Amino acid sequence: MNLEERIQTLAQWIFEAENVVFLTGPGISAESGLPNAREPESVWTRQDKGIPSKFRLFTSVEPNASHRALAELQSLGKLRFLITQNVDNLHLRAGIRPELLAELHGNVTRLRCQKCQTQVAKSLGLETCSCGGKLVSSVINFGDPLPQKDLEDSFWHSSQCDLFVVVGSSLVVSPANELPEVALRGRARIIIINQGETPMDSRCHLRFEENIAEVLLPAVDRLKELMKKA
Repeated sequence: MNLEERIQTLAQWIFEAENVVFLTGPGISAESGLPNAREPESVWTRQDKGIPSKFRLFTSVEPNASHRALAELQSLGKLRFLITQNVDNLHLRAGIRPELLAELHGNVTRLRCQKCQTQVAKSLGLETCSCGGKLVSSVINFGDPLPQKDLEDSFWHSSQCDLFVVVGSSLVVSPANELPEVALRGRARIIIINQGETPMDSRCHLRFEENIAEVLLPAVDRLKELMKKA
């Protein structure tokens, strides 16, 4: 199928689906000017270690059209859950409701209590949690355990969905790369929008290698047309 036909198929499948889950990776934030958030030399890793970065600070980066397209799907009632590997806070700033979002690798704007795992905004300037535990960056370092609730929610929603859409992830980082497999076992359709190969390419139902915004924006527009006709 050509691009137009694939976009129409994507819109139709979102329209038909009852439980749509998205997984986003660094590719969606690249359109805002950010590098891979998990690379050792990325702005996020360097900032977390107190090392000056050659990239713009996260506070100067804005959600892009693709972030806003996902927020629009939420407004249309077509986003059941969003899982992200990114730590940049851009999904929340675009309007995604916190209860619909799992941030598997943490969030650069939040601190986490080492004792009770409660998260608080960095902007509060606190060093100690109300439970007495020390507050540290919520960003997960390599080898650290992922936030348990976010992880459990991600696996549960992946198992329950009927459409699973990967956006801007190469699907090589565990355990996020296991989620499409979980969705597939639940008989969900798998869609991948990513510039670059992924291990799931031969098993997905629809594949896009185009720029993310070139896919999501027209797909949302066509979805709205389908909803108006329904």
